[in-house]
Amino acid sequence: MSDAKIRLFVDQPLGQGQGVALSADQAHYLGGVMRLAPGAGVLLFNGRDGEWLARLRDLGKRAALAVCERATRPLAMPPDLWLIFAPIKKARTDFIVEKAVELGVRRILPVQTRHTNSERIRQDRLQAHAVEAAEQCGATMVPEVAQLQPLEQLLQDWPGERRLFWCDEAAAGQPAGPGGAAGPGAVLIGPEGGFAEPEARRLRAMPGVTAMSLGPRILRADTAAVAALTLWQAAFGDWR
Repeated sequence: MSDAKIRLFVDQPLGQGQGVALSADQAHYLGGVMRLAPGAGVLLFNGRDGEWLARLRDLGKRAALAVCERATRPLAMPPDLWLIFAPIKKARTDFIVEKAVELGVRRILPVQTRHTNSERIRQDRLQAHAVEAAEQCGATMVPEVAQLQPLEQLLQDWPGERRLFWCDEAAAGQPAGPGGAAGPGAVLIGPEGGFAEPEARRLRAMPGVTAMSLGPRILRADTAAVAALTLWQAAFGDWR
């Protein structure tokens, strides 16, 4: 166990005695915001080598060096689950990415549908939100946030071995949750206003697509994402 509370994601190798150069933003956070001093412990992870306790050796306003002492947790991959969603208002899209990381997914894929309100996203900003969520929730892996792509393109290139759970508003009132057997999966959340009829027809005709109910009420997109991921995790994931 470690008394270090601050966790930072770093894109560098971690191992016994490994020195890790921290970014200017991380140095400012540790020294200027959290008021740490050289010798303080921090927890580092990179999505590959698990979590490590490191000691701050140098700490300045624009740079810092931490040296790894010992491993504190092994790498724990979340279940092989993707979240696919149509971006909505900025703060609510941020919420979806944050909660997807906390609930446990491996990839986050924004898609453009016919009724998507937001036509552009900042992929780098959403990836930064994913990093922050992983730092806060104790994850040792950060999911990739993919570039925005058309739903039609995603479906055209869909890997046949991955089951797609389509959160269909028309299924409201049916028993909630995914059915079938465990395996690589993806949850698809529609935009405000729902899927256009051509999109719904395409999804109904695809093999390996399961229409999934989220209960008796129609949920907002951000609420639907949390509900769907929770139901999948309870049925097939690492919550069982």
